[in-house]
Amino acid sequence: MLVASAWRSAARTDPGKVRARNEDAFLDLPQHGLWVVADGMGGHQGGDIASQLIVASLAELPQHEDFDERLKAIRQCLHWLNRRLGQELTVTAGRHDSIMGSTVVALLVEGNRAACIWAGDSRCYMWRGQRLYQLSKDHSLQQQLIDEQQMSVEQAAAHPAAQALTRAVGAAETLTLDVLELEVYPGDAFLLCSDGLYQGLSSDALGNALSLSAPHVALERLFDGALRGAARDNLTAVVVRQ
Repeated sequence: MLVASAWRSAARTDPGKVRARNEDAFLDLPQHGLWVVADGMGGHQGGDIASQLIVASLAELPQHEDFDERLKAIRQCLHWLNRRLGQELTVTAGRHDSIMGSTVVALLVEGNRAACIWAGDSRCYMWRGQRLYQLSKDHSLQQQLIDEQQMSVEQAAAHPAAQALTRAVGAAETLTLDVLELEVYPGDAFLLCSDGLYQGLSSDALGNALSLSAPHVALERLFDGALRGAARDNLTAVVVRQ
């Protein structure tokens, strides 16, 4: 079922300048109105396996159901993957102190309805009316310090464990997903990306790229900017627009 033929998209991933292995993965299915970015947990065994498993599993979900059923199926799939990754770790590593996990951010669009689903610090942005909106909220210690201890962004970023995730697929026995549903309008554009991309770019740079009419041109602008910087982490982005 072609639910989002009016939407165009482009996707790209790059290992960056430091890491030998790319643990990011993406899904780019404009014909089905589904896009995903997953960032395997860096430094942990099996991060690339986890991110690839997420995108492969979501790609196999039935596409013929209505929006609400598809959204429910995505959530159920991610909860199932959370359990499976825990079981996989037991088989392959036999260690309780290891993690085989990944962030996930997914965008589902059908007609004028959209939903963003996420766990971790991979982000979903929206460009609307010449303004950039961050739709997702990071599940990280840095964001938790800002929310719960009223720290400034600068204070929280200085914490030695600021980048530690508070949620991810496979990171804990239970998974809590955040879901934001919204109505889409002509001219809307979306960006799904891993932290390796957005940490190397300003909000102005993100917005300037999303203002470009062609997704592949916007993507090129984003990666050109990010790769001019340190690019210490893997970089992944999906640009979606009508």
